Amino acid sequence: MSQTFDVVVIGAGPGGYIAAIRAAQLGLSTACIEGNPYDDPKGEPRLGGTCLNVGCIPSKALLHSSHLYEDANHHFAENGISVKDVSVDPAKMVARKNAIVDKMTGGIQYLFKKNKVTLLKGYGAFVKQEGGLTQVKVTDKAGVETVVSAKNVIIATGSKARHLPSITVDNVVVCDNEGALNFNTVPKKLGVIGAGVIGLELGSVWRRLGAEVTVLEAMPAFLGAADAAIAKEAKKLFEKQGLKFELGVSIGDVKATKKGVTVNYTTAAGEAAKGEFDKLIVSVGRTPNTDGLNLEAVGVKTNERGFIEVNHDCATAVAGIWAIGDVIPGPMLAHKAEDEGVAVAERIVGQKPHIDYNCIPWVIYTSPEIAWVGQTEEALKAAGREIKTGQFPFMANGRALGMGAAEGFVKMIADAKTDEILGVHIIGAGASDLIAEAVVAMEFKAASEDIARICHPHPSMSEVMREAALAVDKRTLNM
Repeated sequence: MSQTFDVVVIGAGPGGYIAAIRAAQLGLSTACIEGNPYDDPKGEPRLGGTCLNVGCIPSKALLHSSHLYEDANHHFAENGISVKDVSVDPAKMVARKNAIVDKMTGGIQYLFKKNKVTLLKGYGAFVKQEGGLTQVKVTDKAGVETVVSAKNVIIATGSKARHLPSITVDNVVVCDNEGALNFNTVPKKLGVIGAGVIGLELGSVWRRLGAEVTVLEAMPAFLGAADAAIAKEAKKLFEKQGLKFELGVSIGDVKATKKGVTVNYTTAAGEAAKGEFDKLIVSVGRTPNTDGLNLEAVGVKTNERGFIEVNHDCATAVAGIWAIGDVIPGPMLAHKAEDEGVAVAERIVGQKPHIDYNCIPWVIYTSPEIAWVGQTEEALKAAGREIKTGQFPFMANGRALGMGAAEGFVKMIADAKTDEILGVHIIGAGASDLIAEAVVAMEFKAASEDIARICHPHPSMSEVMREAALAVDKRTLNM
């Protein structure tokens, strides 16, 4: 007899493991299937998905380490701190990152035990639907197959790095995000194809550690998804730090050897150019993980880009089968997947949760950080919306000056008539934390005046949020 569960979740990334825990909290018998070992020395499945193993968490660990190194080399002196012979040990830095990953992934196993979630080690694939139940086959690392049944199945298999057909990624010389997290030496010259979130973050890590970094981007505009004012400021600051950008390029032949890689490309002006690098990072987006799921066995459809088709509630057209996170259309963000996982678990038991996708924040963990929520000024104007804006720089903030973090600003956009906040855009230190106030405000349909009238601690970086709100009404107090 196969085991039967109320809920089976396929995938233990941020969306999947959170969905499983919430379902169990709601009293549903729950199992979660995961088979990806990532870099586990024993080949055992590692929980946490791309985010915890080869994405969000390890990249932030390296960003922090490299930031400390940059401070020691370039910013300690201005604080009256003298250091000599500062050196970097990339292998030790990577080992620290790996230890953090081990702790985090092990923590999920503890959470599963605490919440009585059954972990099924292996890869999941659909078998059939019969009698109101969906059968899922689990194949473990030894090839042993087990079939389980569920009243509800949540697909949370995430995404993988998209590779260009003409470029072979070996994760030694030519790397995607996984290989770029594990360099054992600092490359003298590093090429990055793609000026998106991953390319900018990983390019920043190795630039701080001494690499000469060139970023090649196919789009003619830098950070096209961000507000234009933020994108302009970011490019200026990154170039000041030493990152080099070539926008509007067309990538041609890429030739790699054990010693390095040559990238031939055409510039935006139509001229032939060549880049020679010790390492190359390919960061051109991600594609949904649906390979091997055998979706056709139960009639689940994907669109032309490979994403699973769902309605606004994350339900597929097949009763009892749901999908969340990177495997469905929408922003590929871990916190978006988590919210969808919670929402689906609650919908299964008849609750009516709501996700406002306009209030999901975006963050780029460069230095300075970039974060935004809501609409850009350009999008609102294109939609014919009457707006008013306010902007305030960190250079006028005492806390920012004391921290040596006076770069950037907060920009707030509000409806011209109702004053409702429509978007908040930040470039500056701690933007990933500061944006949370804007998210709360927008979820409650706050006006810019609401933020302007709330007491903020002094001195703090959060005062810049308040001043930006005051600026919407042309009444800043500190500039």
